[in-house]
Amino acid sequence: MRTFESLTEKEILALAISLEEEDARIYGDFADELRQGNPAAAAEFARMREEEDGHRHRLLELYRSRFGDHIPLVRRGDVTGFVSRRPVWLVKPLDLDAARRAAEMMEVETRRFYEAVAGRTTDAGIRQLLGDLAEEERKHTRTAEAMGGHPAVTAAEADHDAQRRLFLLQVVQPGLAGLMDGSVSTLAPIFAAAFATHRSWPTFLVGMAASIGAGVSMGFAEAMSDDGSLTGRGRPWTRGLICGAMTAVGGLGHTLPFLIPSVRPALTVAVCVVAVELAVIAWIRKSYMDTPLLSAVFQVVLGGFLVFLIGVLIGSS
Repeated sequence: MRTFESLTEKEILALAISLEEEDARIYGDFADELRQGNPAAAAEFARMREEEDGHRHRLLELYRSRFGDHIPLVRRGDVTGFVSRRPVWLVKPLDLDAARRAAEMMEVETRRFYEAVAGRTTDAGIRQLLGDLAEEERKHTRTAEAMGGHPAVTAAEADHDAQRRLFLLQVVQPGLAGLMDGSVSTLAPIFAAAFATHRSWPTFLVGMAASIGAGVSMGFAEAMSDDGSLTGRGRPWTRGLICGAMTAVGGLGHTLPFLIPSVRPALTVAVCVVAVELAVIAWIRKSYMDTPLLSAVFQVVLGGFLVFLIGVLIGSS
């Protein structure tokens, strides 16, 4: 993947065209999904789609005047710093709050992209257009915030919301990713070792190796996945440290019971710890990620149970 600092002005415009096209399609999907239950919001999203199409046309005109008719295919997935988006057709039924929050995040991300690249381009025409588009994306953010009858927020409320969003992006998301990986991925090697050896100490050593190794791996993966320049997710190595530490904690939680010399009570305590870990993960997903509790419990418990079962089957074979 390329960093946005390495993009040429030609590639910047090509990426901006792709971003506007994708945003317009998503707003069109929002409008179509909400048309029956909330026609006013659907009309607002349809208007935003038309405005995104207008942005794309302005970018296309500038691109043709500078670089000709051929536009290289540069997509958001080809450049570091963008958050992956879940397709609208996977989020059904779509409610207004979910669409509004998605629109806010989309506009903030696109605006940050325009502000970042406008500051480094040397072409006055490109810089002016990107600056104008950044301001229009800012207006779209306010439109999304006010959608659905949400009252205008005070400066203090806006600051609190911004701080909460930063905390979510910079701490909760990497920490949750690490905790989920550490709690679930280490189940198979730990319980496989317990059922294969029927001894606590070798199982403890396997758990320590798996937990610390997973922590190092996840920490580097998170640090290198996003430099935070477009998403506001903060310093990459800080996120990597949080993610790696929580990965290790997730694995060590059900490793420490195997300090108990007898393997049977150690297994009992470890299973109880796993249940607590999965419950905590489900609660965090519900509280911070707006995941319905039943859905969060089902996803986490099902994944944990399958990995646990794999470890037991392999260890018993």
